[in-house]
Amino acid sequence: MAYFILRVLVAALGLWLATEWVQGINVSSATTLILAALLLGVVNAIVKPIVVILTLPFTLVTLGLFLLVINAAMLGLVAAFLPGMGISGFWPAFWAAIIVSVVSWIGAVIFKKDQK
Repeated sequence: MAYFILRVLVAALGLWLATEWVQGINVSSATTLILAALLLGVVNAIVKPIVVILTLPFTLVTLGLFLLVINAAMLGLVAAFLPGMGISGFWPAFWAAIIVSVVSWIGAVIFKKDQK
């Protein structure tokens, strides 16, 4: 449970950095930021695998670069469902998804789950 909370906080850090660095992304409060990170985790666990399977031909043709578009779409889906969070277009979502992915990857490397 502590590892899950840590991952949500790392994703929230990535979202916060994205709001600071990318024009066109607005988050109204810190609570909204935490909820957005939590909802992003749920969307990535449930919706993203279905979308990846449905768009597999595009992903193969683009040698995996279409996954960046899928990540941006998942972030846009979170913004659509969560009041207090707004994304003004595709490119802000694209760059924000890259920032959130990199920060989450760094967090996963730093805070490895103990393997038994």
